[in-house]
Amino acid sequence: MALTSSARLPAAGPAPARTRRAGRLAPYGFLAPFFVLFAAFGLFPLLYTAYVSLHRVELQTTERMDWLGPQNYTRLLADPFFWNALRNTFTIGVLSTVPQLLMALGLAHLLNHRLRGRTFFRVAMLLPYATSVAAATLVFAQLFGRDYGLINWLLGELGLGPVDWQAGTWSSQFGVSAIVTWRWTGYNALIYLAGMQAIPGELYESAAVDGASKWQQFRHVTIPGLRPTIVFTVVVSTIGATQLFGEPLLYEGNAGGGISHQYQTLGLYLYEQGWTFFHLGRAAAVAWVMFLLIVVLALLNAAIAARRNRTDR
Repeated sequence: MALTSSARLPAAGPAPARTRRAGRLAPYGFLAPFFVLFAAFGLFPLLYTAYVSLHRVELQTTERMDWLGPQNYTRLLADPFFWNALRNTFTIGVLSTVPQLLMALGLAHLLNHRLRGRTFFRVAMLLPYATSVAAATLVFAQLFGRDYGLINWLLGELGLGPVDWQAGTWSSQFGVSAIVTWRWTGYNALIYLAGMQAIPGELYESAAVDGASKWQQFRHVTIPGLRPTIVFTVVVSTIGATQLFGEPLLYEGNAGGGISHQYQTLGLYLYEQGWTFFHLGRAAAVAWVMFLLIVVLALLNAAIAARRNRTDR
């Protein structure tokens, strides 16, 4: 005689406490590898750098650490070369970030249209970003060469005198900024392009019906729709400008940032303190000042964006 279904299957009851607990803890288990790696390679070095910044530590005798308290920071704030590096970081950041993002916005607007071979152009935008920092900087250093550089040759053809792109303050900072702009413009253009393609087409159709020109559509539809993306690129570019290191280091080949430190950034200043003068404690203090500066700039950008959003509403 066949058994009924109720006889074959046990009655469903509440899940055991251990099973419920395992279900609640499962998401944390999946996230655990990230937090372990972050603690080992992110949080611990950050905290240890803060600890080192409060000591006198020399590169030749790293096992010896003498307590100084905030003395490394007070020396740092009294060092004119630190303020020179901070000023150079700001000016190079402005010279590279502002033109870079404006050109990226324009290129993204062009690529957003139906162009023949637009896939090729989109891929080509990433080529500068994929190029090695060392290779790009060495090529630009030759282009900006004083005696045989292509830029000075073009200036000579136009009847202008040669420029020493590595000796002058503004000329050398412009040269470094040109490398940064060339490498990151295409990358930001693709980010803007992705943001533009997420804007509903109905908004452009409504603007066209109302008689808006292409420029008015770009100003009143594209820019507001890209505002979160623009804030993101500004924050990322600001962080990158604060950490600028490879381009100015290889531009002339020394950590001093030129014969008169005319383009020495905070990254170069940190490197010089730690690996040229062997003061690891001071270098750690510079690293923490850079970290705090990045946090302040990121919060400032976020506050400006939030205030703008509230104003628009």
